[in-house]
Amino acid sequence: MSDTRDNKPIDIALVGASAPERASVSGSGRLNLFDLDRPRMEAFFEQLGEKRFRAHQVMKWIHHRYVTEFEGMTDLGKALRAKLEQHAEVRVPQVVFDKASDDGTHKWLLGMDTSNAIETVYIPDKGRGTLCVSSQVGCALNCQFCSTATQGFNRNLTTAEIIGQVWVAARHLGNVPHQQRKLTNVVMMGMGEPLANFDNVVRAMSIMRDDLGYGLANKRVTLSTAGMVPMIDRLAEESDVSLAVSLHAPDDDLRSELVPLNRKYPIAVLMDACVRYARRKKASVTFEYTLMKGVNDQPHHAQALARLMRQFDRAVQMKDAAKVNLIPFNPFPGTRFERPDEGAIRAFQKILNEAGLIAPVRRTRGDDIDAACGQLKGQVMDRTRRSAEFRRRLAGQGMGDAA
Repeated sequence: MSDTRDNKPIDIALVGASAPERASVSGSGRLNLFDLDRPRMEAFFEQLGEKRFRAHQVMKWIHHRYVTEFEGMTDLGKALRAKLEQHAEVRVPQVVFDKASDDGTHKWLLGMDTSNAIETVYIPDKGRGTLCVSSQVGCALNCQFCSTATQGFNRNLTTAEIIGQVWVAARHLGNVPHQQRKLTNVVMMGMGEPLANFDNVVRAMSIMRDDLGYGLANKRVTLSTAGMVPMIDRLAEESDVSLAVSLHAPDDDLRSELVPLNRKYPIAVLMDACVRYARRKKASVTFEYTLMKGVNDQPHHAQALARLMRQFDRAVQMKDAAKVNLIPFNPFPGTRFERPDEGAIRAFQKILNEAGLIAPVRRTRGDDIDAACGQLKGQVMDRTRRSAEFRRRLAGQGMGDAA
């Protein structure tokens, strides 16, 4: 792209990134402004020969008023609007379909390109509305109890594709940052491993938390990881959000079976990284534990988990540094896992509570539209052959194309 003013190319260096990168452009060569956080938006306007405050105006138009056509940005001069038309666009993800659950949960299937689509879920509750956002098309980690994993992996999402999910949901809800807050929390717990797409995810979370973006408090943006230890340390340095860790087992043998990443970063190494994060941020860490019948839901599992969490509290030197979210398994076609009965779930919780742990049971939401935790499946052009293998297994079980 060239600036007609002086014929210099517009090259957006991503301010504050660890290495120079370019923001993504469309086939037309125009920059998608969803890709830019505040520093990058300011840099873009400066390269256009404009004042920085113009970047602030445009961010408000996009993220507060949901205006995507420059012609509708009425406090910008005609010359600037023409310049923006030449160099930029605001490209929104395609809504392939959306579904509402009986319990108020809402799920969108959003097209990311001609071959791939991802799912985004909004979960309303008393006094809050949480959006579960995807970071990748599919997931490469192959956690055994996750529906997303059965579809394999295609690619990382761009910053624009991540923040575009927030835009679609916020516009649908009539969310007005700082005034009419329908969207109060974002959790990076959708499809994919967020820390495997670090730069794009961190940039998107910056827009979520910016007053010119969606104005969310730091603690109301949560990143969930299966345990990419070096990136947890980097996250502590470069962002300020809440951390959730998908633990699912209290010992290495079981966790390595359920979460293959554990073979590279075993529990002791992972917990040390979480201690460092909690100390640096002076904040608690949430450990997610999906309860599966006869797999990890027995009393001895609860007792071992309680010991692990108490060790964490002592290492951080903070009361309730560890919080546990208990998630009853949500079934999907072809899985070998089952949800425990209610008695087993409550017995597990009681052991943790008696050990002094905060351990709520997450209420299943949106399961009638396959929007519950662990159920998300978009449309993935798989590059890992995992999807084909899963379908062959389903066929062997007489389930055809149930996936």
